[in-house]
Amino acid sequence: MPEHSTKVRDVAALKVARVGRVEKSDDPLRPFRLVDADGTEVAAVSEFLHHMLADDASPTSLRSYAYELLAWVRFLRAVDVPWHLASRVEARDFALWLKTTKKPPRQRRPDAPAPGSVNPVTGKAALGENYAARTRRHARAVIRSFYEYHRETHGRPLINPFPQGGAADEGNAHHNPMQAFRQPSRRGTYQPKEPKPTPRIIPDQAFNDLFAGLKYNRDRALIAFYISTGARASELLGVPQGLVSPGDQTVGVVRKGSQVLQHLPASADAFVWLRLYQQELRGMAPKHPSEPLWWTLRRPFRPLEYDAARMVFTRANQLLGANWTLHDLRHSAAKRMVRDPNLTLADVQWVMGHAHITTTEIYIAPTPDEVVAHVLAHHERQRAEQAKPPAPPAPGYRPEVLAALFGTSTAGGEIR
Repeated sequence: MPEHSTKVRDVAALKVARVGRVEKSDDPLRPFRLVDADGTEVAAVSEFLHHMLADDASPTSLRSYAYELLAWVRFLRAVDVPWHLASRVEARDFALWLKTTKKPPRQRRPDAPAPGSVNPVTGKAALGENYAARTRRHARAVIRSFYEYHRETHGRPLINPFPQGGAADEGNAHHNPMQAFRQPSRRGTYQPKEPKPTPRIIPDQAFNDLFAGLKYNRDRALIAFYISTGARASELLGVPQGLVSPGDQTVGVVRKGSQVLQHLPASADAFVWLRLYQQELRGMAPKHPSEPLWWTLRRPFRPLEYDAARMVFTRANQLLGANWTLHDLRHSAAKRMVRDPNLTLADVQWVMGHAHITTTEIYIAPTPDEVVAHVLAHHERQRAEQAKPPAPPAPGYRPEVLAALFGTSTAGGEIR
C-alpha cells in the first residue's frame, strides 16, 4: 500500500489553492478542457469529457463535470497525490474537505442577507457559507464516473476511490457465518445523504403582489410565461421570435437536458403582455424569426440574459422583503397544474419535461402552508360541531325516560 494512503491528514489545516481553470473552446468535439496550475491540459479529463460528449451529454453538463473535476485536481495537488494513485483515503479527505471548507468569497451587496439566514416572508434560507449536500453529492458522482471510465477503458487505476453503494458484497467480504449478513447501504461510501426535495411554492397572493411590483410590460410578459409554462429560466430566455405562436397559444423551448424542441402551452394573459411589450419595442430591436424574443430595455439593445432577468425579479422581491427566485416560478407552475383535477400527473410531467414521473410526484405533497390551513379548518369544524345543540329525541320518546335510561339530566346533560 502506498505511503500516502496510511497518512492521517489535518484536513482542517489543508490549503487548497485556486489554481487551474476550465477553458471553453470553439472545437465542437471538445467544447471544454481542464488546464492545471502549470497551464497544461489535463489529458485524462479531456478524454473523459470527449467520452461524455459521445454519450450524448449536453454542453452544460460537460461544463459542470469539468468544474467538479477541477476541484478534485486542485485537492490532489494540495495533498501531492497524482490522480491515478488516489485511494479511499483521498476520497475520504476530499469528502471531509468539501463538507467543512467555506465556499470562495463572492462580491455581496451591502444589504445582502447573512449566509444561511431565513427570510421572514418566504421562510427560505439564504445560501450558506459551506457547500450544500447536493453539490457534494454531484461532485462525488462526477469523480466516480471519471474513474470508472478509465478503469473500464484502460484498466487503471485498479480501484475506484469512490466505491459504488449498495453492492451485495460490500461489507460482507469477511462475513462471519455465525452472524447475519449486513444489509448493504443504499448510499455509497463518503456520499452525503440525499436531502429531501422540498420545492418552494410561491403562494397565489404573494405572486400577485410580486406581479404588481413589476414596472414594464416585458417583465410582466416574461413572468406570466414562467408561471404558466413552467419552463426553466434559461429555456424561456433562449426562445427565438419564430417559435412564438399566439394562434396556437404555445411557445417553443429547447429543453435543457435533452436539447429537444418542445412547444409549451401558455396562458392567454402571457400573450397579451407579450403583445404590449412587442408594440413598445417595434422598430427599435431586430425583428426576425431567428432573433431573440427578449431584449434589454436600454440602448444599445442586447438579448436579455439570465443575470438581467434575475435582477428584474430581485427588484420586485425587495418591495416585499422576499427572496423568491425565478426557479420558484417553475415549482409554482407545477404545483398549480397538479392541483387541477382535470390534469393528469402525466400531463404535468410532459409540460415540465421530467424524465421520470417520480420527479413530478414531489408536487403532490402538500406545502406547509396548505397543511396549516387544512388543520386549522379541521379545528374550526370540530369547534362548530361541539357548539351545536344536541339533536332532539326521535318522535315517541319522552326526554325524561331517555334521561333515566342514559343517566343524564334533561337540563344540563350532566351525569348524575
